[in-house]
Amino acid sequence: MVVEAESNRETELKLAVRAEDMAKLRSCPAVASRAKGKAGTKTLESTYYDTADRRLAGRLVTLRVRKVGNQYLQTVKGAPESGELGRAEWEHPVAGPAPDLSAIESQEALDLLGSISVAELQPLFTTLIQRTVRVVTMGEGESASRIEVAFDSGDIRSPDGASIPVSEVELELLEGSAAVLYDLALELAQAAPLRLDPRTKAERGYALADGTVDKVVKAGKLELDPDTTVEGALARILRSCIGHMLANEAVTLVGEDAEGVHQMRVALRRLRSALALFKDFIPADSYTWLVGEVKWLGGSLGPARDWDVFLDELLEPVKDSFHRADGHGKPLQEDIDALAAAARARRDRAYEGVREAIRSERYTSFLLKFGAWVESRGWRDQPVSEHSARLFDPVEDLADHLLSRRAKKARRAGHGFASLSVTERHELRIALKKLRYAAEFFRSLYDDKPARRYIQDLSAFQDALGHLNDVATATRLLHELHDDGSRPEPGEPRAAGIVIGWHARGVAESEPALRDLWKEFADAKAFWSKPDREG
Repeated sequence: MVVEAESNRETELKLAVRAEDMAKLRSCPAVASRAKGKAGTKTLESTYYDTADRRLAGRLVTLRVRKVGNQYLQTVKGAPESGELGRAEWEHPVAGPAPDLSAIESQEALDLLGSISVAELQPLFTTLIQRTVRVVTMGEGESASRIEVAFDSGDIRSPDGASIPVSEVELELLEGSAAVLYDLALELAQAAPLRLDPRTKAERGYALADGTVDKVVKAGKLELDPDTTVEGALARILRSCIGHMLANEAVTLVGEDAEGVHQMRVALRRLRSALALFKDFIPADSYTWLVGEVKWLGGSLGPARDWDVFLDELLEPVKDSFHRADGHGKPLQEDIDALAAAARARRDRAYEGVREAIRSERYTSFLLKFGAWVESRGWRDQPVSEHSARLFDPVEDLADHLLSRRAKKARRAGHGFASLSVTERHELRIALKKLRYAAEFFRSLYDDKPARRYIQDLSAFQDALGHLNDVATATRLLHELHDDGSRPEPGEPRAAGIVIGWHARGVAESEPALRDLWKEFADAKAFWSKPDREG
C-alpha cells in the first residue's frame, strides 16, 4: 500500500467509555444498522516526538510517526481553537519510525514546527491501540453524512514503563455536517454510559511523560474578523464558552485545585451571558432550555465555589492572624480551627455534588444536544423576522449596539453609587460582569490597546465589588453550616462572628476606593465605534 501525502482538517468527537461497554457499543443498532461491510480491526503503534524543552507542546502542535502495516506515516497536527472540533493535520509517508521533516511539503505545517531540527526531537511516549473501524451513513441522498466510528482500546506508554489505559470511541466526520457527530453520540449514549472527553491522546501522553496533572485553563482570547456574520460570531462565542468549561472538567473532577471549579463556573457564566446577549436571535424554546441547563449546572458548581472562597479568601487571613498572636489568643485559635474543619466538611460534600453532576447522564446529554444545536445552526429554526434576518449581516455593527446597551445598563445600575445597598451593588456587579464578557467577546473587532485597558479597569472594579458579595455570601454560609444535622463545636459561633466582623471592617475601609472606581468607570471612554452615552 502506498500512502500519499495529504493535508486536510479533521473534525472529530472523542467519547470516553468503560472498557466493559465497548462490545455493546460496537454492536449497537446506531452503528450496526448503518454500516456496510465488515468491521476492520488493526493495531496502531504511534510514537510522539518533541524537543527536551517541549517547544511543540508550547505551540499546541503534535508530531507523531505511526506504523501502518509495513510502512510509516508521519503526522503533524495544528492547534484546535477553543471549543472547535476541527484541527488542521498533514500526513506524509516516511522511511522508518523516526521523524523526517524534509518529507513535509506544506509551508503552513513547517511554520507550525518552527526552527526545530530532527536532531532536537526525542520520543516521549507511545500509544498502542487496538482499533476497530466502521463507516456509517446518516441521512439519505445529497444530505447524507458519512462518519468513521473508531473503537479504541489499549494504552499510552512512557519510556520508563509507566502507562495509562485508553478506552474511547472516536467519531470522525468524513462528509457532511458536524452536527451529525453529536446526533450519533446521543444515540450511542442510549446504548451505554459515555462522556465527552476533549483531551487528545497526545495531551494525556504528555501528562504521563512529564508526570504532570491536569491544569486549570482560563478563557482564551476570542478572534472575530470584521466580516464575520452575526451567526458566525454566535457560533464561535458559544463554542469558546463550552470549550473553556470542558478544558477544566478533568481538574475539577480531581478536586485538588479550587481554581478548576471556579473556571468551570466562569465558563458557564460567560455562556449564559452570551445567550442573553444574543437572545433576540435565538428561538424562545431553545433559549429557555439552554438557560435552564446552564442554571442547573451552575447551581451544582456554586456551593463548592462558595465554600472555596470562604475557606481560602475569608477564613484563611483571619486564621493566620490569630495563629501569629500571643498565647492568650489560643482559645480563639481553637475556635477558628473548629470552624475551618466544619467548613471543609461542607466543601467536601459540595465537591461530591460537583462530581455527581459532571458524571451524570444529564450533563453528557446537555453537552451533546448543545453541540448538535450549535453545529446545525439551531437558531435558524424560527420564523423570518427583523432579528432573524440580521443573522447573516456582519457582526461589527451589531457589536457596537450590544456593547452600548450593556454599558448603559451598568451605568443605570450604579446611579447614586454611594447610597446603593449591598443587594443593589451586587446587581451592579452582575451588570459589570455582563459588560466585561461582551467586551471580551468582541474586543478583536476593535483597537487592542483601548479595549484591553477598558476590560482591565472593568475587571478591577468588578473584583472590588465581588469582595462585598463574598462577605455577604459568607454570612449566609455560616447560617447554613450545620443545616445538614451535624453538631457545631461550642466555639464556632464566636469564631464566625470574628470572621464576619473582621471583613466587615475591611469593607468599610474600602468604601472610598470603591467610590473612586465607580467614578472612573462612569467617566470611562468606550473603546467601540459608536458609543451610546445616554443614561
